[in-house]
Amino acid sequence: MDFKYDFQILIEGKNLDEDKIKEYFINNLKGDCLLVVGDSELIKIHFHTNEPWEVLHYCSTLGEIFDIVIEDMERQSKGLQG
Repeated sequence: MDFKYDFQILIEGKNLDEDKIKEYFINNLKGDCLLVVGDSELIKIHFHTNEPWEVLHYCSTLGEIFDIVIEDMERQSKGLQG
């Protein structure tokens, strides 16, 4: 497993742009399994990373963040709580 954390978040804002968000992730954040879906006012992001705090920092610049889920996939694979 290359990346330890499964990161999911909802962001509410104005003029959110899926393509610009995806481009930022690809060029600036380390991880994989990126999924960015939504519209100009609400975006959901799913991402696997070892640095969830970096992802959270970037997301906080986009708008109001809520429904944050960060799960430890290594613990899950061992049958432990995330």
